[in-house]
Amino acid sequence: MKMVMVPASEVQLTEVKYDLGEIQAPRLTGLSLKLFATLINAPLVGSFIIAYLRQQNKMDQMLRNTVIPEPPMFKPEFPPPQEQEAGVVHLEEDGKPQDRVEAASRCLPHHHPATTWNSEFRYWKIRDYAYAYRSGLTTPSMVAEHVISAVEECKPRTPLLISFNPEEVRKQAAASTQRFEEGNPLSILDGIFMAVKDDIDCYPHQSKGGTTWLHDIRPVTKDGVAVSRLRSCGVIFVGKANMHELGMGDTGMNPHHGTPRNPHDPQRYTGGSSSGSAAIVASGICPAALGSDAGGSIRIPASICGVVGLKTTYGRTDTTGTLCGPGTVEVIGPIASSVDDVMLIYAAMLGSSPADKISLRPPIPCLPDLSSNVGFPMRLGKYTQWFDDVSSPDISSICGQVLTSLSEMHGCEIVEITIPELQQMRLAQVVSYGCELLCSLVPQFQKRFQKLALDSRINLAVCQSFTASDYVAAQRLRRRLMYYHMEIFKKVDIIVTPSTGMTAPTIHPSALDCGESDLEVTGNLMKFAVTANVLGFPAISVPVGYDKQGLPIGLQLMGRPWCEATILRLAAAIEQQWNEPKRKPVIYFDVTKGK
Repeated sequence: MKMVMVPASEVQLTEVKYDLGEIQAPRLTGLSLKLFATLINAPLVGSFIIAYLRQQNKMDQMLRNTVIPEPPMFKPEFPPPQEQEAGVVHLEEDGKPQDRVEAASRCLPHHHPATTWNSEFRYWKIRDYAYAYRSGLTTPSMVAEHVISAVEECKPRTPLLISFNPEEVRKQAAASTQRFEEGNPLSILDGIFMAVKDDIDCYPHQSKGGTTWLHDIRPVTKDGVAVSRLRSCGVIFVGKANMHELGMGDTGMNPHHGTPRNPHDPQRYTGGSSSGSAAIVASGICPAALGSDAGGSIRIPASICGVVGLKTTYGRTDTTGTLCGPGTVEVIGPIASSVDDVMLIYAAMLGSSPADKISLRPPIPCLPDLSSNVGFPMRLGKYTQWFDDVSSPDISSICGQVLTSLSEMHGCEIVEITIPELQQMRLAQVVSYGCELLCSLVPQFQKRFQKLALDSRINLAVCQSFTASDYVAAQRLRRRLMYYHMEIFKKVDIIVTPSTGMTAPTIHPSALDCGESDLEVTGNLMKFAVTANVLGFPAISVPVGYDKQGLPIGLQLMGRPWCEATILRLAAAIEQQWNEPKRKPVIYFDVTKGK
């Protein structure tokens, strides 16, 4: 007998009970992982295993045995903005990226060059490099040699890049150096070194998506749109950053190309799937990197590596030139060591695709003017039971202290909220991304299935069990969930949570050769992330401290559609006010001087 949901508009929030549910699946590695991957893909036995997993995790109950009254929402649909963000600078979306970067630089607070700092550890920012280049203290070519040396030193144990050509880096750096010598840098980003996640096109590198074969069926002939915009600003691309294969995991484990290590503790994961992107920033080799985010893949590794990661509103950036192309949950975004740098990279790369301009009608993009305190106080929504559902009390305690500080320093109001159907949210993300990824791979990947990592084979076997009716049901859930959240955003400006439900997980030595599948870890890492993907909201992870083991903790800020300026303003305030000294990572390189 089917269960019938009442329409979302009739749900009584006072009767909603928190129940995210536990993901039911064994942790597998080594021989058990190989055996399970073989069985789940076997013609008869595999069907029984998948049916059992679906039953244990209530997939069929939520997708097939429930009548969902809402019509499907096949991509995020946003109501027109009700009010303009305050204290912002508008950017010309169709103008030159260099002009947007210049406008963004005027939004930032006064800059104190890193060369004058003799206090505790801090990362070099983009404006530090720009100052050093313009002052003749160093050149892009000189920095390039240190970057190349650092990447080569990391390669044996913590492979940060999948594709890396030192001569290509030197060539770009020489061109940038010449522009500075002639007094004609392209922008403040000229000579800034960046890595690009391996599922985003960056010519002449091929995009493997963390596999060993994807480039054979999908050759790269030009830059993706976001990369092209950054290149026009003078950015130097060092190569393609390592990632969890096909973005199908969130630890960053990759048995094909090696697993990057967390710069704060080399025995732990970086998080994923943008693992190399976060690690290369946290280790100081690049001040920024590009990642993609379909289920927290920017914010998770940024959080557990102790840097900043921005997921933009769905449709705010053009995903042309990515593995999944025009999906409905994935976006491209920046990872950097500071909110300032995220703002500069975001300004250069933003701009909707022609199709999204027609369907989504995005408002004019803007950035917060950080020299102004306009925009405060804010109303911050906190679902306490969800907020506190973490594996370590250090996470909720430190994140809670930040909220108290925001209340005291900026007059922010903490508003208790209730969010129904979080378990359905997680399922809607799995079904949506899984089906969209398969759509981008079929039929070519069937011939190369045995070349996939074992955990990818397991995940794709489950994804292949999703039917058209499952996908439609997930999109019906999306409309319900959008209704709940837009009602919440009538009462609050930002929804606040920890970025992850745990700090960096330990790498089991047995996982390095053949990988592992640990859905308990997956659930903890993705606990707070998927809402922004299913519903297309902007979200940012900003570092706020460390647990008792010295591992970074991040706070996530999720805003209304198109309100990147609001979450960036609050992130910058947190970065400024919650000023616990940053701890120098175990793996760190000062590429202005060498290690």
